[in-house]
Amino acid sequence: MTSPDRATGAVLGSAVGDALGAPFEFGLPGGFRARFPDGVGELCGGGGWDPGEATDDTQMAVLVGESLLERGGLDLPDVFDRFRRWAAADPKDIGLLTERVLHSGDAWDVAAALDFQVEGRGAGNGSLMRASTSAVHFATAGRAATMDAGRRLAALTHGDRAAWEGTALLHELVRAALLGEDPLAALPEALAEVASDQRERWATVLDPGWRPEDATEFNGAVWPCLGSAVWALRTTASFEEALAAAVDLGGDTDTVAAVTGMLAGAVHGAGAIPDRWMSALHVPLPGFGDRVLRADDLRELALALASAPAA
Repeated sequence: MTSPDRATGAVLGSAVGDALGAPFEFGLPGGFRARFPDGVGELCGGGGWDPGEATDDTQMAVLVGESLLERGGLDLPDVFDRFRRWAAADPKDIGLLTERVLHSGDAWDVAAALDFQVEGRGAGNGSLMRASTSAVHFATAGRAATMDAGRRLAALTHGDRAAWEGTALLHELVRAALLGEDPLAALPEALAEVASDQRERWATVLDPGWRPEDATEFNGAVWPCLGSAVWALRTTASFEEALAAAVDLGGDTDTVAAVTGMLAGAVHGAGAIPDRWMSALHVPLPGFGDRVLRADDLRELALALASAPAA
């Protein structure tokens, strides 16, 4: 059985990380510490974002979670339709790859694959950023089922198998944490379930000796994004410290911090998330009326997903 505090921690932690990192996106390393020398940051806003405003990372996670609940399980065409409705409403931020796929007009089960055939690039971190709700929902279903769900959801927008396997790994790490286990100790068994042609590269970036400066790609790619989140979790002792370390890396700060917050929230629980971050948090949902979700709404969503049977 998963812990309710950890389940809400994963969803809220990801949203808080998203909102914390958004104003620093595409900045240089050290930008967070320069703004907050004591390392205790605020949801400060900036760069087009209001203080506490979550980005596409959390918006898409909410769409996945609400589909899982309303459809009684994983309905991939429904998730894709919700994504398309959201993308058509001109959200403030949307990844280039995700935007191409959702605006392509192609069917849900071929759009990402066709884009990958043409572009040859499909390993962005956009499938990691939205994984909090699905990871919570499928945690009780066991390793194979939760990793499979991660792959299938990633494949809706990302044609590169690396993104599928990265999302599967993130699902499994969250699952371990929700069960009260050490997700870092779960890595070897999780890596053993990764597709053989992807395993070595994932083992490299998730190795205890790997550091973000070892990355060979911008952290908008799936490998350094998850690798950096695991590094932040491994090298810190609290939720706040993990998020500060993630945002201070610079680059794709909202998504690296969203993934870090997902993991750190699952490990440390919702009780470890500072009230000053929770009070300002809000999630607009373009394409779905004037809805704006707050921390309490995300908490209710997480609890509902954790308690609903994974199908």
